[in-house]
Amino acid sequence: MNAAPALPLALTMGDPVGISGEITLKAWLALRARAPAPGPAPVFAAIADPDALAAEARRLSLPVPVRAIAGMAEATSLFAGALPVLAELLPVPLIPGRPDPRHGAAIIASVRRAVAEVCAGRAAGLVTNPLAKTTLLGGGIAHAGHTSWLAELAGGGEPVMMLASPALRVVPVTVHVALREVFARLTPALILGTGRIVARALAADFGLAHPRIAVTGLNPHAGESGTLGREEIEIIAPAIAALRAEGIDAQGPFAADSLFHAQARARYDAALCMYHDQALIPIKTVDFAGAVNVTLGLPIVRTSPDHGTAYDIAGKGVADASSLVAALDMAAAMAARRAAAHAAPPRRASAG
Repeated sequence: MNAAPALPLALTMGDPVGISGEITLKAWLALRARAPAPGPAPVFAAIADPDALAAEARRLSLPVPVRAIAGMAEATSLFAGALPVLAELLPVPLIPGRPDPRHGAAIIASVRRAVAEVCAGRAAGLVTNPLAKTTLLGGGIAHAGHTSWLAELAGGGEPVMMLASPALRVVPVTVHVALREVFARLTPALILGTGRIVARALAADFGLAHPRIAVTGLNPHAGESGTLGREEIEIIAPAIAALRAEGIDAQGPFAADSLFHAQARARYDAALCMYHDQALIPIKTVDFAGAVNVTLGLPIVRTSPDHGTAYDIAGKGVADASSLVAALDMAAAMAARRAAAHAAPPRRASAG
């Protein structure tokens, strides 16, 4: 018996005056042109304004037919011939590179609708195009960014941000806080909780039977045995010991300045970093175009391109869709692993 086709992914509008429309069109072209091996390309439906996407395709001379659909189920059969779009209409025409607060309601509605499609089982996973945090705040969303809002929309979870590429996976323990606040926020409990979520996700979503986690220090040279700071001794090392006591292969704390060259990267599956730039600088250096933002700890699959709205190049036809394509690929792979695990029969306990 042939397996049922995989559910499509739901792709949000993002900020339509940024590069979201352009990379959505280019992602469809890239996936449609992909050779079948080693497996079928992901299928997605955009939740956006179909007329705006069609106008963007004409403006950039991209050969993408845009087709409005009534429901997510239509996307799979239509995808080979046209970009399927669930309509979320913009109230006013867009001007590339010029943010317009009048678009905010449609942008927010696109995210809400995409999450609802995934939670209802009509879409396999969520891929979010970039939007500006000011859009959420202007729309009355009391969250500093996508991640915590998505956890609320999806019904809970403990969201953890991972940046992932074939060469490197990194997780910042503290994220969008001022550097001076890192020292106050960093606790053994925070590191332990983050490490648990990372270990579970590496096994469940990335298919790693025995995931290895490298943990950075906070201070230069990982504190030099306390001479450059005691956070490694008093905060980080106890958290690592607690992770290891739970059977998680966590090692460290390591000096961050020597953890990201190719030879070091071969010794771990993800690096747990203490603050934002300690994690994001290495992965954006190693694979700027192909890195993907993955939210771990949610009840749904969510990925996103690892870049922003890029207002400065919007409408110029020069945007690189590689990160969005990688985000779609990763979401499809994660969703397939979750579906397979859900479908697998429970293991029987061995007779004693």
